[in-house]
Amino acid sequence: MATTTEATVGRSTPPRPGSLEPAQAALAALLGLEILVFAAIGTNFFTVGNGFEVLRLSVEIGLLAVALTPVIVSGGIDLSVGSLMGLAAVVFGMLWRDAGLPIPLAAALAIGLGALAGSLNGILITRLRIPPLIVTLGTYSLFRGLAEGMTGGVDNFTDFPAPFLFLGQGYVSGVLPTQVPIFAAVALGFWVLLHRSTIGRGLVAVGYSPEGARHAGLRVDRLVWLVYVLSGAASGLAAVVYVSHLGQAKADAGLGYELLAITAVVLGGTSIFGGRGSVVGTLLGLFTIAVLQNGMRLADLPAELSGVLTGVLLLVAIGLDRRPGRATAPHPRDRSQDEHEGEWTVKNSQVAVICAVILAAGAIIAASNVYMVRTIADRLVGAGAGGNSAPVADRGGDPADRPITVAMMPKSKGNAYFIACRQGAEEAARELGVNLIWDGPTDPDPARQNQIIDTWITRGVDVIAVAVENRDGIASVLKKAQDRGIKVITWDADAATDARTFFVNQATPEGIGRALMDTAAEIMGGEGEFAIITASLTAANMISWQEQIELRREEAYPDIEMAVLRPCDDLQQKAYDEANNIMNAHPDVELIMAICTPAVPGAAEAVKQSGRDDVKVIGLGLPNDNKRYVHDGITEAVILWNSMDLGYLTVHAAKALEDGTLEAGDERFDAGRLGTVDIRGDNILLGEPFTFTEENIDQFDF
Repeated sequence: MATTTEATVGRSTPPRPGSLEPAQAALAALLGLEILVFAAIGTNFFTVGNGFEVLRLSVEIGLLAVALTPVIVSGGIDLSVGSLMGLAAVVFGMLWRDAGLPIPLAAALAIGLGALAGSLNGILITRLRIPPLIVTLGTYSLFRGLAEGMTGGVDNFTDFPAPFLFLGQGYVSGVLPTQVPIFAAVALGFWVLLHRSTIGRGLVAVGYSPEGARHAGLRVDRLVWLVYVLSGAASGLAAVVYVSHLGQAKADAGLGYELLAITAVVLGGTSIFGGRGSVVGTLLGLFTIAVLQNGMRLADLPAELSGVLTGVLLLVAIGLDRRPGRATAPHPRDRSQDEHEGEWTVKNSQVAVICAVILAAGAIIAASNVYMVRTIADRLVGAGAGGNSAPVADRGGDPADRPITVAMMPKSKGNAYFIACRQGAEEAARELGVNLIWDGPTDPDPARQNQIIDTWITRGVDVIAVAVENRDGIASVLKKAQDRGIKVITWDADAATDARTFFVNQATPEGIGRALMDTAAEIMGGEGEFAIITASLTAANMISWQEQIELRREEAYPDIEMAVLRPCDDLQQKAYDEANNIMNAHPDVELIMAICTPAVPGAAEAVKQSGRDDVKVIGLGLPNDNKRYVHDGITEAVILWNSMDLGYLTVHAAKALEDGTLEAGDERFDAGRLGTVDIRGDNILLGEPFTFTEENIDQFDF
């Protein structure tokens, strides 16, 4: 048991201003270790440009994290900040586009909306005495629901003026990202608030003991309300920066950002129970996560591993941040001096253990990187056997003496359609001696696509090939890649024509629309109602297919009507839900046309479970996903192309473009086993779509 003197010293000798607590010092050491390791094995990691890119990609989450620091120090939590970002982004877009307000006024009102929403959180917590977790969990759903309701879940706002986009995409003097000074000013402001003001000292007291703070004469409710207002205002500002960075305002802005921000705060040493924390620690936590994610990609390690390591470290940090004195919750009058002393002794020991865990995590990262170096050495022996991209050594020297690096991105990595595309891409990479990077978001997410492409630009790949989720949102980063001398092509779904050189088109929109509508008309007997389930109402390929389906319907089948069009976000479960909703709301629908691969089996399963033998399904899907539904008579036909050939053709096109054997204006080029492929304008055509039926579907295995 600690002596009275030891307890007093532990309380009265906080770190000197500007110094770090032991846990923060250990976190700073881990950050330094990350930088050293990734500098040794990551392509173009240890450069000034990449350092600023890490800062730029950290701004939106960083704004949320520094604002959450005083919230958590006060003993609260705010799970609504990400959803509030989405709501503020949508309101900002509406005020600018629909209300015609100038950008500065629309931005100010969006930030004011954030503060107002934060005030709502604060009032519910302080006046109604509802726990912060419950309040912000409720407003988490409320704010996101409002954003989706205002846009129908699909509307988005684009075509913002160039001066505004410069805020999120520009560079001061060609080096410093424009939004970084804004983040620095906000972080400094919160540092002053928390560490150099009576408000900050009051928040620490409230977090440690709310009742004790009240007895000391502090206006606890006002302090708590204030931090939620500031948190909401920071969410509004983050939304404005996010829109300027991505070039679009959409209801899903900030999705999942609240968890990343809380992770940065807690990793930085802020106690999840309140009473302790610092803005400096939060920044260390933020940059530790950001550098880890950036370094993983530049070192060709699975990006998911960074999430695993961060999650383990976070759980351990929270588990060790316990307060035995609070767990037993004795009345202040009954708590003995020995209990006080024991509490502080335990806290110090916990700090030591946390430091050890952080250093252990660093050792894990280092070990994983040693494994990565060995893997690279093996790949060098193979010299372009189609693995991941080339290491640092391969990027130097005469370009003619090294294999090119093609970075290829699907809309989402887990989609079976894109998994099949990857098989063909890897086949072509092995055949051509190309180093292939295959990476993308786990779910369709334009913001994540932009972040990954930024990393590839820093890496200095030769060609970027993207299946675009949102053409307006990705145009700026693709143009940036072109400005850096990187060739850009798109595949599966197109971007703006000035943001790429060629589009590898799986089939013409006319061919797809005609095949789908003709098949539907044959099944329906030329009359009746049908519904469409699409992946997204903003994806360029989906929009073009829908237009061609409607043109064919008007031209040849006037007695057929489309009842409804619903998006499923490229998710099979959501397609299942939408199909059920369609059958309930539109009982006369005879056919569901699913025009993205997860939607076909999702809709078929819904029809199967409903017992509706009067509803049939057709769509664009993979044969392996739909064989059982085809044989059961639920899915009448699946229309697609060979998705493996699409991946194969994309890598061939990328290689030919980089070699100079494929140029703008060409009408055809040789694509390996596919033979001579036609080019229509700037569209490289895979061929006509193929119809899979019960008679032929078992002949295919992909």
